[in-house]
Amino acid sequence: NLMNSSFKNIQTTPHLYQTIDSEFALKILVDKLLKQTEVCFDTETTDLDPLVAKLVGIAFSWEKSKGYYVAFPEDQAVVEIYLKLLQPFFDSENILKIGQNLKYDLKVLAKYNVTVCGKLFDTMLAHYLINPDMRHNMDVLAETYLNYSPVSITELIGKKGKNQLNMREIDLSKVTEYAAEDADITLQLKAVFTKMLDETATRELFEKVEIPILKVLADMEITGISLDKNFLKSLSKNLDEDIIQLEKGIYQQAGTTFNLASPKQLGTVLFEQLKLIEKPKKTKTGQYATGEEVLSYLAPKHEIVQNILDWRQLIKLKNTYVDTLPGQVNPQTGRIHTEYMQAVAATGRLSSNNPNLQNIPIRTERGREVRKAFVAKDENHVLLAADYSQIELRIIAALSGDPSMITSFKNGEDIHKSTASKVFGVPLEEVTREQRSHAKTVNFGIIYGVSAFGLSQQTDLSRSDSKNLIDTYYATYPKLRDYIQSQIDFAHEHGYVKTILGRRRYLPDIQSQNQVVRGAAERNAVNAPIQGSAADIIKLAMIQIFNQLNEKHFKTKMLLQVHDELVFEVPKNELETVSQLIKKEMESAYILEVPLSVDLGVGNNWLEAH
Repeated sequence: NLMNSSFKNIQTTPHLYQTIDSEFALKILVDKLLKQTEVCFDTETTDLDPLVAKLVGIAFSWEKSKGYYVAFPEDQAVVEIYLKLLQPFFDSENILKIGQNLKYDLKVLAKYNVTVCGKLFDTMLAHYLINPDMRHNMDVLAETYLNYSPVSITELIGKKGKNQLNMREIDLSKVTEYAAEDADITLQLKAVFTKMLDETATRELFEKVEIPILKVLADMEITGISLDKNFLKSLSKNLDEDIIQLEKGIYQQAGTTFNLASPKQLGTVLFEQLKLIEKPKKTKTGQYATGEEVLSYLAPKHEIVQNILDWRQLIKLKNTYVDTLPGQVNPQTGRIHTEYMQAVAATGRLSSNNPNLQNIPIRTERGREVRKAFVAKDENHVLLAADYSQIELRIIAALSGDPSMITSFKNGEDIHKSTASKVFGVPLEEVTREQRSHAKTVNFGIIYGVSAFGLSQQTDLSRSDSKNLIDTYYATYPKLRDYIQSQIDFAHEHGYVKTILGRRRYLPDIQSQNQVVRGAAERNAVNAPIQGSAADIIKLAMIQIFNQLNEKHFKTKMLLQVHDELVFEVPKNELETVSQLIKKEMESAYILEVPLSVDLGVGNNWLEAH
């Protein structure tokens, strides 16, 4: 391949990769394994989903350019013999286990009742701390840091589709080369990243937070959560009825029937027939723009537009969640197993897939209904939801050291009411709902660098009123303005900002000549440390709670993490003790200048608990 000719590869690099496919050879390998202080391992399986994947083999490497591939036969009895022989290696507390995306390997092995003990080093997570905005898959890392282009899985099993082969169908010598190379490369990356973790001062964050949380997440993913399919069926029916009602209403208001799902037809109806605006915006292709932004602007003035937005939202809810969740239930466990992506969000927050829990809409009543489908497993259990209250505002108060804001939190005041009282100059008890709502918008908006224009769009205030409000806000909390400026200055000087635990976010765009690009980087300079510190704190809490539940042999399981909330499945007889434990650990996960506050809720389903 001429494209990759500058990279080293398996053909141009001397190596010794050996296949182990007998009990005798495996015993010799295990003797060698047990003499090492650090070993890289990598499981090869039949599926990307670890809960259904079968083990095909395990590769090991502890010396550059050398590797071993233990091939597992189809015969389950032999697989068990092999794993029994390998058990002392996985059990060993003294051998550092190295891998790339170890959460996957841990879950596969857990299915075979193998627990991986001792310290771990995950190259994917190391790189996530070294350079959060880059991609972290092994091929990219090998090319970037080792100038080496690995054998790709596509070369081995072919492209996705019906002709794609299974690991079992490939010639063993080829699988050995591919798998042992993976372990060898990962071992070499570990050496590079160990240095870089020190250079970026993120080693402690790696060892105390990212590596321990990997085990917590693996456990949560294996556990899963129960789903009430019948409830979703009836919700789906209700949504169908509502959708049809909305469609009828829209056609009536439009005076014509058309395909609501077609932006082109919708544009024609709104802007040619109904002429809602004199000069409607157009897209690049010359159609009328009917996106979220355009419609939201028109919705308050035109009922038909509000109905169209509602219709879109219900359709999305139905298609994305209500009708797809039942199909995501694992047939063996009868539960939904969301997958947490630990190295995706550059801020340090977790994201999740299949289903994406972060995106379940909670702003609307219909959206919240979806949470009702997540239930406790039986009548002896309940779901407990524990939610950090306004953690980002507490962090900004603590980091800025603003005395006025800190005092409000220490006195347990309603922060938005207290802000409104100061900004509008009225006593606490006379603050109106509207004033509180404006104060709330500014409180949350300030972190994201809201402008007078942005504020006037989110509220019913004019631009000059919005500007006054923001100016008064800064006058009320002067330390906050200093803090925001100091973050931007730090980013300009160092090229990055950092969280309370030293997680970095690099902002190369901070030097940009383009004002829009630079402005976005400056907003990130303020926002990333706040969001990232919240992520740091919740991860610390999760590790503490997980360890406490295990040490004290509670049967309570941590199931979900969404935004600033944790969801647990708790046997009723543990509820009182465990509730106190969870609240205590979450509120003391990290000691700030202001108290952290956690709200607990209990119910048979997630909506009730929340």
